Amino acid sequence: MGFEIREECGVFGIYAPGHDVARLTYWGLFALQHRGQESAGIAVGDGRDINLHKGMGLVAEVFSEEKLDGLKGFVAAGHVRYSTTGASVPINAQPLVFHYKLGKIALGHNGNLANVLELKKNLLSRGAIFQTTTDSEVILNVIAQYAQTDLVEGILKAMVDLKGAYSLVIMTENQLIGVRDPWGFRPLVLGRFYNGYVLASESAALDTIGAELIRDVEPGEIIVIDENGLKSYKFLQGMKHSFCIFEFIYFARPDSIINGYHVNTVRRKMGQVLAKEYPVKADLVVPVPDSGTAAARGYAEASGIPLEEGLMKNRYAGRTFIRPSQREREIGVKLKLNPIREVLKDKKIVVIDDSIVRGTTSKQIIELLRDAGAREIHLLLSSPPFIRSCYYGIDISRDDELIAAKYSVEEIKNYLGADGLYYLSLEGLLGIFKERDFCLACFTGDYPVPIN
Repeated sequence: MGFEIREECGVFGIYAPGHDVARLTYWGLFALQHRGQESAGIAVGDGRDINLHKGMGLVAEVFSEEKLDGLKGFVAAGHVRYSTTGASVPINAQPLVFHYKLGKIALGHNGNLANVLELKKNLLSRGAIFQTTTDSEVILNVIAQYAQTDLVEGILKAMVDLKGAYSLVIMTENQLIGVRDPWGFRPLVLGRFYNGYVLASESAALDTIGAELIRDVEPGEIIVIDENGLKSYKFLQGMKHSFCIFEFIYFARPDSIINGYHVNTVRRKMGQVLAKEYPVKADLVVPVPDSGTAAARGYAEASGIPLEEGLMKNRYAGRTFIRPSQREREIGVKLKLNPIREVLKDKKIVVIDDSIVRGTTSKQIIELLRDAGAREIHLLLSSPPFIRSCYYGIDISRDDELIAAKYSVEEIKNYLGADGLYYLSLEGLLGIFKERDFCLACFTGDYPVPIN
């Protein structure tokens, strides 16, 4: 379920002399809000200094007209965050801005280091001091210790030490740099904006500000943008690429393009494959909004069963920072979803969603549908079962909390109260793509980078 799984964050950077880069970054972060809702920040460079504003909350809550007016310059880096490494507190909000030997540096990070404990221990033994509890600050420290004479050289050397997922937007007083780890776990795209360039977690952010998508930043690539234009440095080529397949299943916006694939088209194909693998006889196909909408369309197209909106989503109940009681936790799904009784009454329905994590949300949704009069409920998921946790930038429960790691499909079906439960097969999922260079650890337990 979409609201049981959270992305760590989204990054945005722009180099555009003559333009209001702070506001452009604000709108870019707005488009990436789905990737992190706990904090937001923007750093702006004017050639001499870096100014920063960040805070807890959504982008629109953190920034005012006055705050944006105070961020003047021609290069900017922005970040929206959901924490996986490091607590959700103001000091951990990004971008992080620090002094180092060559001047000031700002960093926004999407991902999660697998060897953060080892790196931090080594840094502490050499006298490093940390202000935050994030692995992003560890990345900055590793870069700074190598960047004694040249920042790009420092990043290149740091990439030898950094193991795990990191898509980075780095900024100095007059330069914008994009970095993607050699495995390519998390997305990062490059776009053109008039006389400048943009880096973002997703192409939808480029669309929002009117930038043109050029391409994905390649795994192991460093892109440097400054007054001399754009330069690309390739490093650690030949590593097995391990892009997170769950970006296609759930995280990325459906209007984004990743690795040349339109996300919405991929999700519709997932639904079409589901229909071939599990041709359930039913009256209606009902999506769980919004995580199951595109796959439900695909299932309806392939099966010929009518698609109906049987669940309404409250789009103002996305954040749940304040949970004063167990009672409110119990009604969390009802705050977000409400069944349409006249659509569901006495119907056999196929319900489409992206995944099941702990199972509690799916159970509540099926209870809602049953109470609304649905006669038969078959739950179909556009992903294989989650059996292992993610350590590369997605907040998924511990292994012992994952329902599919402990119980059979039949047992899960009975727990949920469904008449049928079906998962998209791994082969069916991979068959949608020409290549198969994905991280599938949450489905298989095969981790591309060992966890320390």
